[in-house]
Amino acid sequence: MPSNPGKVALIRRSTCPEVSSIMKPRSAVILCLVVVSALRNEGRAAEDTPASPKVFRAGAAAIDVSPPKLPAIINGSFLEQQAAKVHDTLNARALVLDDGTSRLAIVVVDSCMLPRDLIDKAKLLAQDRTQIPVEHILVSATHTHSAPSAMGALGTRPDADYVAFLPGRIADSIALANENLTPAQIGWSLIDDPDHTHCRRWVRRPDKLIVDPFGDATARAHMHPGYQNPDAIAPSGPVDPGLSVLAVRTPEGRPIALLANYSMHYFGAPAVSADYFGRFATEMSKLVGAQGKSFVAIMSQGTSGDQHWMGYSQPKDPITIDAYAAAVANKAHAAWQSITYRAWVSLAMAETRLTLRRRVPDERRLAWARPIVDAMGDRPPKTLPEVYAKEAIFLHEDPERELKLQAIRIGDLGITAIPNEVYALTGLKIKAQSPLTPTFTIELANGSEGYIPPPEQHALGGYTTWPARTAALEVQAEPKILEAVLGLLEKVSGQPRRTPQQTHGAYAKAVLASRPVAYWRLGEMSGNKAVDASGHHRDASSEKCVVFYLEGPPGPGFSGPGTINRAPHFAGGRIEARLPALGSSYSVELWFWNGLPNEARDVTGVLFWIGANGAETEMLAIGGSKSSPGCLIQSTSPPLVGIGHIDPKTWHHIVLTRADDRHRTLYLDGKPTVWSITHSPAPSDEKRPAAGNDKRLLLGGAADGVANFEGKLDEAAVYDRALSAQEVIAHYQAGAPPEPRQP
Repeated sequence: MPSNPGKVALIRRSTCPEVSSIMKPRSAVILCLVVVSALRNEGRAAEDTPASPKVFRAGAAAIDVSPPKLPAIINGSFLEQQAAKVHDTLNARALVLDDGTSRLAIVVVDSCMLPRDLIDKAKLLAQDRTQIPVEHILVSATHTHSAPSAMGALGTRPDADYVAFLPGRIADSIALANENLTPAQIGWSLIDDPDHTHCRRWVRRPDKLIVDPFGDATARAHMHPGYQNPDAIAPSGPVDPGLSVLAVRTPEGRPIALLANYSMHYFGAPAVSADYFGRFATEMSKLVGAQGKSFVAIMSQGTSGDQHWMGYSQPKDPITIDAYAAAVANKAHAAWQSITYRAWVSLAMAETRLTLRRRVPDERRLAWARPIVDAMGDRPPKTLPEVYAKEAIFLHEDPERELKLQAIRIGDLGITAIPNEVYALTGLKIKAQSPLTPTFTIELANGSEGYIPPPEQHALGGYTTWPARTAALEVQAEPKILEAVLGLLEKVSGQPRRTPQQTHGAYAKAVLASRPVAYWRLGEMSGNKAVDASGHHRDASSEKCVVFYLEGPPGPGFSGPGTINRAPHFAGGRIEARLPALGSSYSVELWFWNGLPNEARDVTGVLFWIGANGAETEMLAIGGSKSSPGCLIQSTSPPLVGIGHIDPKTWHHIVLTRADDRHRTLYLDGKPTVWSITHSPAPSDEKRPAAGNDKRLLLGGAADGVANFEGKLDEAAVYDRALSAQEVIAHYQAGAPPEPRQP
């Protein structure tokens, strides 16, 4: 951009034709070239020399978008509701940034969901008023469940009056923020807040499934299990505790705006309300000392598709919405205080479109849905089956969707925008692979196309997978969207994405020092491959009903200080590996966390199974109601039953060593106290194949698939010899959590 557009305009008006009328043609050309060259040099000097620094500008605004007409239709629930009162103001909060070359706008609206056509209309209105290109505007919803219905969802219709009202108000917020542009400094910071968001989607016991709206018991995982519910085993996914804060201020230090991002679904408030998002903005204004001034605080929605404030593993938390908003604001304020501001940064923004299929109903589902919808007529649904019958018709009539995805670079900060409800695991994948550090994701941006569970989560079922406009995209939608936004981050940064690396702590180093033939750390974020860390390339494969990246055994011994060791959760699936030339002497080592009560079924769960062409098998399991509940059982003939007792939902370390056909030792938590027995082979043992045959190893189940493990397994290693007692003890001590300090 030229440094002096006024002078350039003057040149364009006064050169060649006008000058040539009073000068000779050759003189006029020379004068034109000299003047233009001088201005070009002036522009280059203004951009490159310290005497004329680049100017960064920012402007912010908040516009009231509360419904002008009441009662208003409210969405966010399965069935339609109405509200006749505005409990607190809804706002469209806008931030406009300008680096002198590029200008962009970010708008966050107090709404549950915004359809793309409404947002596109608002962007066009804003472009006409500000000249900010529509592809440089990001508009998202906070996801308050207490706002007027801007789009139809589940059993709720859109509120027609509000839909007509909202685009102009969103455009007003962008226009006003653009008018407020002023020289500014910018900075950002990140703080973890693990206390105020948790995974709300829990894996259930296999005998306690939820019935779906179609009448089938299919949900192995479901949201909101209730506090300490014995029917629920554990969260189905990790938490993203990152609270990101972007702030702008005047060169004199007056706060202009703050944009925060946190992965928490919503708190819950009577309609009409901005929920905790509005209260957060008020609290932040107080904390930064800008109350009553032209300061705009914004909380954007992070990757909260499976996140909520309730910590269901603990007793019920009596916290109020005001106390919650204040607590999160205090965390954001701590991050704000640590910001280092920059006088100028460059901006870049990119956009792409991605077409995805929906999971449309088959003829059987349509045959179920059509009579229900015909009987309803024009009235809204009143039951869950009616909701999903009508949704089936919507999907049948609209089987494909185009998504608009964006990425922004602000200096070294990355922001991605996705029009979906995104699981925390997807957000963590983006952060781990982004070429920009830090990076955060604003979900429900530029449209609302429903939940995008990672593919493995579809096998567990539950609300966020039930086909509807709120959860209809194809099973592979998440990896396709992930790939697209990472490509956009590469484009705006000019750098390749990063490859996540798992660091080895003391435990992993001790295992590797014992030279395993295979070692699966099981810290993968996705895919069906468990990578062999031993260097022997004996990768394992996982089945359905194994989900990734849960918290593994605690302590710094696994992945080093300041990192969380990760483990998969087995919800009926297994991991399989082939081990060539594993003879009669071997050891199997792993950590496990059993999620079932010890009397829940005949055998609580199989930890691992080894077989060779069906001729020989060996299995280690936890006993159940039929035999030795809570004790470790080895399936030799006759079986060996341990004397220890395994408490559910606790991490334990086991090593089974086999010196030869007769001698086995089992270590539990570093101690050979369960059994160490010289075993006389039964006739079946004599059928053992030659030592050169491959062995099949199953983690989390046996070959028959009966009593597959329900819980977490981690750090599984296999050796072609019997580990010594000293090695086993050293491994355990390297990974054992520190003993609690005695008073």
